[in-house]
Amino acid sequence: MKIRKLTPSETPPMELLLEADPSRPKIESYLSKGSSFVAEIENHIVGIYVLLPISQKMAEIINISVSEDNQGMGIGKYLIRHAIEQARSQGFTILEVGTGNSSINQIAFYQKCGFRMTEIDQDYFLRHYEEPIYENGIQCRDMIRFSCKL
Repeated sequence: MKIRKLTPSETPPMELLLEADPSRPKIESYLSKGSSFVAEIENHIVGIYVLLPISQKMAEIINISVSEDNQGMGIGKYLIRHAIEQARSQGFTILEVGTGNSSINQIAFYQKCGFRMTEIDQDYFLRHYEEPIYENGIQCRDMIRFSCKL
């Protein structure tokens, strides 16, 4: 497996991005502001993350996704490690990532990767998404933010 930066001429894997964020307009908005990196196995894209500068010191993994068929193989952890290296090499000192209160697996995953809970943005998904989002039988309402010092 290798991770590489998407070139400006390449079309990002929208289906994969939509698995992590159901809003196509939001995805299109941050794709133009961030850098996209894809994980490939035999020239087939199996994962992606988008790294977005937030401030001089902070970057955010605004979207990270691994195809369903390739989950549980360590690809997500590999993408996180790559994002940490990228953010560090660009001079950022904090890396942030957020997920919904209903994303039970992601909440555990980010903590296993060394991130700490730093903030709960109450009703974030109610304010920013027109359609309700449900995962694990729970309505996604709040954004749980995690950060990692680099």
